[in-house]
Amino acid sequence: MQLSRVHHISLNVTDAARDTKFYTEILGFQAIPRPEMGFKGAWLAMGDQQLHLLEVPGFEPPKGQHFAFGVADIQAARTHLMTQGVDVSEPTALADVCWQCFFKDPSGNLLELNQALGA
Repeated sequence: MQLSRVHHISLNVTDAARDTKFYTEILGFQAIPRPEMGFKGAWLAMGDQQLHLLEVPGFEPPKGQHFAFGVADIQAARTHLMTQGVDVSEPTALADVCWQCFFKDPSGNLLELNQALGA
């Protein structure tokens, strides 16, 4: 077996419409067609990567589980989020690897901004 890439990530959310707005209007994802699946959700694209939102009533986000967005300028990305009312942690350096800071989507899923050191 040879895996070529991650096709999509699925995230549970408490309100698919609200979270879709967050991912499209604040993070810049594009809504893409989604077949009827018997529950609320959305399919979103960022380049050739997809994010599938699944509305799950009563969902509680897991602690620590997250995925990261690579950025060229972590300070600019953090400022953009903060001007949109998103609470973002201060960037910290991780050894000799990267700068990182964290924020949450409206359902409480943890997300990371990641800038490679030297970038």
